[in-house]
Amino acid sequence: MGASVNECRKAWGGGRHPLQTMQQFQKERSRIPGAKFFLRAPSSIPNLIFLGPELPVHGRKMRMKFYKSSQLLLVSAVSLLAAGVITACGTATTDFVYVASSKAAGPNSYGEIDVFEINAISGAMRQIPASPFPSGGRNPVAETVSNDYKALYVVNEDDNTIVQFLIGSDGKLYPQNTVNTPGIYPIAATVSGANLFVLDTYQPLPICSNAEPCSGAVAVFPILTAAQAQAAISPLAIADTLGAPIANGSLNYWPLILPSLPNDVIVPTAVNVLQSGAYLYITAYDSSVTPNVGYIFGFAVGSGGALTPLNGGVPHNMGVGATGAGVHPTAIASDSSSSYVYVTDKTNNLVVSYSVASGLLTRLSGTSTGNLPSAIAVDPKYPYAYVANAQDGTVSAYSIGAGGALTSIGTYTAGIQPVAIGIDPSTNHFVFTANFLGNGAFSTVSDFQMSTTDGTLINTQHSPYAASTQLTAVAAIPHKATF
Repeated sequence: MGASVNECRKAWGGGRHPLQTMQQFQKERSRIPGAKFFLRAPSSIPNLIFLGPELPVHGRKMRMKFYKSSQLLLVSAVSLLAAGVITACGTATTDFVYVASSKAAGPNSYGEIDVFEINAISGAMRQIPASPFPSGGRNPVAETVSNDYKALYVVNEDDNTIVQFLIGSDGKLYPQNTVNTPGIYPIAATVSGANLFVLDTYQPLPICSNAEPCSGAVAVFPILTAAQAQAAISPLAIADTLGAPIANGSLNYWPLILPSLPNDVIVPTAVNVLQSGAYLYITAYDSSVTPNVGYIFGFAVGSGGALTPLNGGVPHNMGVGATGAGVHPTAIASDSSSSYVYVTDKTNNLVVSYSVASGLLTRLSGTSTGNLPSAIAVDPKYPYAYVANAQDGTVSAYSIGAGGALTSIGTYTAGIQPVAIGIDPSTNHFVFTANFLGNGAFSTVSDFQMSTTDGTLINTQHSPYAASTQLTAVAAIPHKATF
C-alpha cells in the first residue's frame, strides 16, 4: 500500500508534511467500504479516528459496534495507509543541497549552512528540520564534498579555515574538524580523489595584507581514511578528515606567480580539477596592470597530490579581450570526458571554451553570457552547460557540441544576483542557483528542471525558495549516499 505520485507531489508542492494530506482522504472514498474517518484535532501529525460503517436504520444513521479484533484490523489498515504515504513521499527525496550564507549569525558571528532536500518527482525544494546549521567560521564563501559524499567542507574566508562536517543519513550536519589554510583569505575549493585543493587570496607572507596585497596560492590537503586519520591525528578521528597540507619543498603551498613579472599581484578566482584527476586549473588575473590580464594556471597532479606546474610555470594568457577592457575570469568548469574547459569572464560577458591536450589549453571560441557571469556548471551526464549571471539575475543555458564549442539554448530568470550554481548529482537534471540577494529579509535559492533532450529549463514549483541572507556557495549530494 502506498501513496500515489499525485499525493506526494501535492504534499511536497504545498510545502506540507505528507501526513497532512490525510485531510483529503476524508473527502475521498474510503479504502474500507462504508468506513468514515475524521481528524480529531488539527496537528502536524493528524489523529485519525475510525468510526466504522454507517448503516441506515428506520430513516436514521446508526454506527455499528465492532469487536476488538475487527477494530484492530481496521486500525491496522489505516496505519498502513498512513505509512504508505510517508514511505512513498519520504523516498522521493533525490538530493540534499547545502547553501552557504555569509551573513553573521549567533554569538560567534559565524555564517550558516541551509540544507534543502529536492523532490525527485517535482524538483521542489524545502529545508530539512533543524536547518540552518552554523558554518563553523566567519564569512563562508565556498563548499565542496568528499568523493564518498559523507563529508561537507566549508571554507570560511575571514577565519582562514576549512571546517569538515559529517553528513548524516538525513542530510543534517555534524561538525568534526577545523584546519587552517596555509595562506590568507581562502576563496575557493574543490575535491578530486583523495585530495582537497584550496585557493588563498594571499600567500602567508608578513608583507601580505589588504593594504599591501601579494599574489595568491594553492594548497593541497590529503583526505585521510579512518585508519590514516586515527594514526596521524586522533584515535577518535573519522574518515574524510583533512591531513596536513602537502609539502612543496620548504613550503606547504604553491605560489601563483608570473615568471616574467614576479612582482605583479596575481589574484586567483576559481579552481577546477579534470574528471580524470590528472590536471588542475586555476583562473586568475593580474591586478597590477590596467586593463587586467586574465590567466589560467595549469598543474599536473601527482599520485600523492603534489603539483607540478605546466609549461614551465607560465600560465595560459587569456589576453585583455576584444574590447580592450581587460579580462577578469570568475569561474571555471570542465566536462566529464576531461577534454574541454570552460571559463567565464565578467568584463567581456563571455564564456570561453578550451580544448585540453596533455594539460595544455587551446582556445576554441567565446560565447556571450548575460551581464557579470559569476558561476558555471557543466552537466556530467548530458551535453549542457549553465552560467549564472549575477547582474541580470538569470541563467544562460548552452549545448556542448562534438568539438566542445558552446551554442546558446536560452536564458532563464533566476533570483536576484545568483553567485553560485550547481547540478543535482543524483539524476543530473535539476539545476539550482544560490542568489546573494532576495526579496525582503531573506536571500533565495532558485531551482530549475532541465530537459535532458534539449537542455531547456523550467522553474520548479514555488521557486525561488527562501533561504538565509547573503548566499555565497552551493554543494549537493545524492540522497542515501551517506548510508
